[in-house]
Amino acid sequence: MARDTTDLTPIRSLDELVDHIRAGEKPVSAFRLGTEHEKFGFRLADLSPVPYEGEDGIRRILDELQARTGWEAIVDDGRIIGLAGGSGEGAISLEPGGQFELSGAPLETLHETLAETEAHLDHVKEIAGPLGIGFLGIGASPLWTLAETPVMPKSRYNIMKRYMPKVGTRGLDMMFRTSTIQVNLDFSDERDMARKMRVGLKLQPLASALFANSPFTEGKPNGFLSWRSGVWLDVDNQRSGLLPFAFEGGFGYRDYVEWALDVPMYFVMREGRYHDVTDITFRQMLDGALKGRVPDPEPNMGDWANHLSTVFPDVRLKRFLEMRGADGGPLEDIVALPAFWCGLLYDDQALDEAEALTADWSFEEVDRLRSAVPRLGLHAPFREETMLSIARRVVPIAEAGLERRARLDSAGRSEAMYLAPLRARIDSGRTAADDLLARFEGEWGGRFEALFAHLTY
Repeated sequence: MARDTTDLTPIRSLDELVDHIRAGEKPVSAFRLGTEHEKFGFRLADLSPVPYEGEDGIRRILDELQARTGWEAIVDDGRIIGLAGGSGEGAISLEPGGQFELSGAPLETLHETLAETEAHLDHVKEIAGPLGIGFLGIGASPLWTLAETPVMPKSRYNIMKRYMPKVGTRGLDMMFRTSTIQVNLDFSDERDMARKMRVGLKLQPLASALFANSPFTEGKPNGFLSWRSGVWLDVDNQRSGLLPFAFEGGFGYRDYVEWALDVPMYFVMREGRYHDVTDITFRQMLDGALKGRVPDPEPNMGDWANHLSTVFPDVRLKRFLEMRGADGGPLEDIVALPAFWCGLLYDDQALDEAEALTADWSFEEVDRLRSAVPRLGLHAPFREETMLSIARRVVPIAEAGLERRARLDSAGRSEAMYLAPLRARIDSGRTAADDLLARFEGEWGGRFEALFAHLTY
């Protein structure tokens, strides 16, 4: 997230919290998709991570990008920590360990997503290349220990860094050593949101398997295909993972609000300063828990919007739905991930078919699947099948959904072509991580120089 929200509108009732989410409803004709991707910067000379400061640091890249694009600088305590397009072009932000993120604009087609991503990567390479910096498309940093990983100067990350070890064993790994691709999708009403949330949660382990791309840690294979997904199993289970209530009939906005109210907060912003409030929940804040602790202790809608950005379920609900299960990866995956979800959720017939396929999947079954996928990928078992056989049924549903959407490029091709990487993985039964491991142990002879060269944008 590039910038935390400031909205001083006071909160007077729980209905207003529900209405905040409800305000995201759109007619189908206004549906858009927003793609986010993160990538690791590294020094080409020695494969070391890129710090924030210095002539070849992240700050230098942001400064030059700002000068080139004219985007607004986002500043935290006097330091540039991101950029925001002034006309809805999206934003650039920094994750805790320097992962460089593009939060793309809300676009109508996947063809636009490809063009947006290519343009961004070209800008970044034109600036970073002369500085001796490359960027890596992978789901977890393959070489650096936590101690070697730089820390970005964002105030909210200082709060999270102190808090994470109190609530799980893998929070710092998540913050500093993982990267992802996400897509944000719209909903038309509460029922549409609930259907997309339920299908999204049930099929998120499949997305994790199809996009598994993090098999190395600290200079060696780590025993996982998606180490990043494994990390998420013990980050902070109060605010992440599956949502059992979303599997139940009648799920709606208020259920999500009631859950989020009881998740501990990270911070509130007052007078431009971040205040650590990790010892209270949002519900306790509504009951006056901040009185005497911060200036203007009454909760406001900006507090609520920020809080919704600090809960991490596999599918996150704000004024849109975020699909959060995929590892970071190459350009083709940055477009394949939104293609997968757009094909399933933005076509009525495809959504009906995906819902029917997963109708009797229980929370307990999906939770077990979520735990198996990080190591086993497409060969994780489900009932009498595997993720691979499920993928053979689900990806064609997405493909047909994209064909029916009929958003054609200048050559008359539909968006279904962006699913090609997934079709290849289904045909071979191998994830990107499987292929990286085979090359690393084979033709690359265990050399990370070859791995980095292969994965650099």
